[in-house]
Amino acid sequence: MSATPQPHQPTVTEREARQVAEAAREQDWRKPSFAKELFLGRFRLDLIHPHPLPADEQAQRGEEFLAKLRDFCETKIDSARIEREAQIPDEVIDGLKEIGALGMKIDTKYGGLGLTQVYYNKALALVGSASPAIGALLSAHQSIGVPQPLKLFGTQEQKDTFLPRCARTDITAFLLTEPDVGSDPARLATSAVPDGEDYVLDGVKLWTTNGVVADLLVVMARVPKSEGHKGGITAFVVEAGSEGVTVENRNSFMGLRGLENGVTRFHQVRVPAANRIGPEGAGLKIALTTLNTGRLSLPAMCVGAGKWCLKIAREWSAAREQWGKPVAFHEAVGAKISFIAATTFALEAVLDLSSQMADEDRNDIRIEAALAKLYGSEMACLMADELVQIRGGRGFETAESLAARGERAVPAEQILRDLRINRIFEGSTEIMHLLIAREAVDAHLSVAGDLIDPDKSLSDKAKAGANAGVFYAKWLPKLVAGPGQLPRSYHEFNQQVDLSPHLRYVERSARKLARSTFYAMSRWQGRMETKQGFLGRIVDIGAELFAMSAACVRAELLRTTGEHGREAYQLADAFCRQSRIRVEELFARLWTNTDDLDRKVVKGVLSGTYEWLEQGIVDPSGEGPWIADATPGPSKKENVHRPIR
Repeated sequence: MSATPQPHQPTVTEREARQVAEAAREQDWRKPSFAKELFLGRFRLDLIHPHPLPADEQAQRGEEFLAKLRDFCETKIDSARIEREAQIPDEVIDGLKEIGALGMKIDTKYGGLGLTQVYYNKALALVGSASPAIGALLSAHQSIGVPQPLKLFGTQEQKDTFLPRCARTDITAFLLTEPDVGSDPARLATSAVPDGEDYVLDGVKLWTTNGVVADLLVVMARVPKSEGHKGGITAFVVEAGSEGVTVENRNSFMGLRGLENGVTRFHQVRVPAANRIGPEGAGLKIALTTLNTGRLSLPAMCVGAGKWCLKIAREWSAAREQWGKPVAFHEAVGAKISFIAATTFALEAVLDLSSQMADEDRNDIRIEAALAKLYGSEMACLMADELVQIRGGRGFETAESLAARGERAVPAEQILRDLRINRIFEGSTEIMHLLIAREAVDAHLSVAGDLIDPDKSLSDKAKAGANAGVFYAKWLPKLVAGPGQLPRSYHEFNQQVDLSPHLRYVERSARKLARSTFYAMSRWQGRMETKQGFLGRIVDIGAELFAMSAACVRAELLRTTGEHGREAYQLADAFCRQSRIRVEELFARLWTNTDDLDRKVVKGVLSGTYEWLEQGIVDPSGEGPWIADATPGPSKKENVHRPIR
């Protein structure tokens, strides 16, 4: 049974929802984008090679903090205790504040450390390996909490007021999701009604990471349109201790048991107009722009997880013997170890490349960051799953149980649980597919979008047709041939191992990808946006091609700097060979799949046609509505907010 819309819930059509999302996009491409060019069939290796590097002073400052953070992780963080007690001890959070971990990305003039994106991510990978819950706390605070939107959109007064607090003492949280609003913000119900010099907030927010312990909140709320007020979804900085703010529940999850994630209710909460970030109606644009680089925090922790999986796989597979030799030398296990090693190398390559490009601000990295999040979260889960399989029964056993019977306390099952949320956090895989696909076809929609828009007039369509004809007359011929067909292309990557064939493959595949996208748009036109299976595969191919490119460029960087160059080339070669197999399968599935049949089956499932298939079980689920009531009003629950001071 479908949930009945609540009285206060905005009712929007699918088209209206899409229009809200489209309006929140960054419309222009003012800087080049390697990934955007890749989806258009243009392999712009010059945009990422030679690999950009941080300045010496930035690297020195970053390395000094990493050394301090490593010592803290090794001496002050007890991951097993956090897992056991489902809470990060207050003294650990106080210690993180003391070493400046809350202000890693905040400028030094506000009391922060002023780390680059590269070193911020290295720090998250490090602390996340010690405790994913702490990694999540620091990431939610700095990547999407108060500091980042203020850095990008805040007034000088707001920066002077809040950033020093964020750098040293105050934990922050980002509140967008609601009980009945996930990736469709057009239905946002939390309201912010202007009243004199204030706004009055009412509503309920769900899954507020850090919300239970936060001192400051970024809240997205809908301002009603009225005289003197443009209205629309708007961002506010809210003091978590304000009257009318109630943390009604601390949520529990299958992983990240130390996560301070809750449900927050606002009832008649007065927020000064001076705390509004940007103009009214700019909230979603602020959120999406913040996430452009903020999304890099999740793949950072995925890289850390991959490194740990590799370490455990190496040590265990050398110690465990079966049939007269270490299990690592049995091909079935060895293939898994090779996958973990090669994929970890590629993920770090994608992360460091994207992060350095973000630091230099010479490229538009909105697609690169989204691809890093998508690819990192998916591949990290696969690596953790393979580690559990390599460990066998011990992989399924908890670290506490292993220790109780005298074996090394390896939390393999925990990392599998902890990583699983990354495929949902900050944009689920399915939403990331659609977001990236929209950016990938932006050039096509810019010239031909009016042709497939049912609301456009015949004259608009005629004009669009003429523009499209000019664009495609120049673009399509360039997809026929390119450097990928010349045997000497990219010869500088022919060193101890020859990586040039892989780059030629990327160039050829990029053109094939662009041709496939064009053919699909010609075939489906306005229905293209409903072909989510096809779009997802297009994006996945682009992710693999980006990862292959980054892996090769990183290998060449390490060779030229004398840091494990031979080994890096070997890992890049292994990754590219594995990736090419996945790419070929994805290309085949573009046109050979069960998408149409799946839609028929889904209709049958929802209509009850196959309900007989559910017989023979009992359902252990409890009673209650599928979606909790979020009607505005005073809280009826105890406030479980516990700021850490």
